[in-house]
Amino acid sequence: MTTNKKNTLAVVGLGYVGLPLAVEFGKQRAVIGFDINATRIAELTSGHDKTLEVTTEELGYAGLLKFSCDDVDLIDCGIYIVTVPTPIDEANRPDLTPLIKASETVGRAMKSGAIVIYESTVYPGCTEEVCVPVLEKFSGLTFNKDFFCGYSPERINPGDKVNTLTKIRKITSGSTPEIAKTVEALYASIITAGTYPATSLRVAEAAKVIENTQRDLNIALVNELSVIFERLDIDTTEVLEAAGSKWNFLPFRPGMVGGHCIGVDPYYLTHKAEMVGYHPQVILAGRRINDNMARYVARNVIKRMLLNGIDVARSTVGLLGITFKENCPDIRNSKVVDMVREFESWGIKVMVADAWANAEEVAHEYGLKMGTIDAAHPVDSLVVAVGHNEYRTLSTTHLRELCKGDHPVLADVKGLYNRHEAVSAGFSVFRL
Repeated sequence: MTTNKKNTLAVVGLGYVGLPLAVEFGKQRAVIGFDINATRIAELTSGHDKTLEVTTEELGYAGLLKFSCDDVDLIDCGIYIVTVPTPIDEANRPDLTPLIKASETVGRAMKSGAIVIYESTVYPGCTEEVCVPVLEKFSGLTFNKDFFCGYSPERINPGDKVNTLTKIRKITSGSTPEIAKTVEALYASIITAGTYPATSLRVAEAAKVIENTQRDLNIALVNELSVIFERLDIDTTEVLEAAGSKWNFLPFRPGMVGGHCIGVDPYYLTHKAEMVGYHPQVILAGRRINDNMARYVARNVIKRMLLNGIDVARSTVGLLGITFKENCPDIRNSKVVDMVREFESWGIKVMVADAWANAEEVAHEYGLKMGTIDAAHPVDSLVVAVGHNEYRTLSTTHLRELCKGDHPVLADVKGLYNRHEAVSAGFSVFRL
């Protein structure tokens, strides 16, 4: 028999979003941190977070937090916060499977009076149109009579140790005016940066999805500029630095857009737009540009290798970095993998190394075996794809020692190195 846990809060999904949230709440109230992955629960119980978002010391501070993979422990909690992933499928359509499964689990566990808050990124209307019917079906309760919902979009930036959970203003909302106040007060108890109460669940959902859509489009613009300037033989970085001398110029830089947010969220918005009869043009154009950048980089490297007389079909290209962003072990939706596939389609052997990625995860997710790139294991050309601190500090002379032959190509995707120094070191240089 379960004890009464009406004052207990349950966080469902303990990834980059859920774990920091559970830890903060666990410092001041009873929290069940739930995840279906038993290995993840065992790891966290032992005091280690493989995502590196929370330290062992921080886990120790959350004295009221208990971890579980047994959904029995969710029964009769007063508040549920759902923080599961919302990915896209191979056709770039929203995959709501994790969200629906989590809603089923919560529905079976919750009792009358429960509040279910969603943080997963969705399209406007998803909470009420998809999640609520699942909750009603599996609980036997009626929405806004027996149970209530909230939506408070996550704003976690993986790997960022400055803009952490409590320091980022939190959008909140509720399915009734009273519940909206309850949800706001709940988050206000841990978010020192304050809250922003949205007028409805749909407004909060829309606000989240356009945050990353805006960034996606800005990056798409500078990516397209990079393609144009490459044909004009103009260095894009130098152009952007010059333009940046004006106070209101936005400092976006070209690059590959992967991860679980910027490269995914716009497809949730365009999916909903098409459901109501509108075919987005600008948003999808930006997505096409950004989704193609990894292949664009690979093809430019190959072109330079051919021009330099390198036997492409018998060559090895080294790739430094496979995570979706710098100083973070997250490999989800990494566009570096698209680059690997493009190289492989030309018969090129690819050697991948990364100072942060877990080799077992890379093998499991992408079927890639990570290796070593050093003076004893040189490559024909080199792509520095991710701006990890470990790579930023390397000199172009050291990078040249990683390459064999007389005319290797260096693809400096993140613009980490001085182009002139790289050329002096003996490289043919390509960068966005």
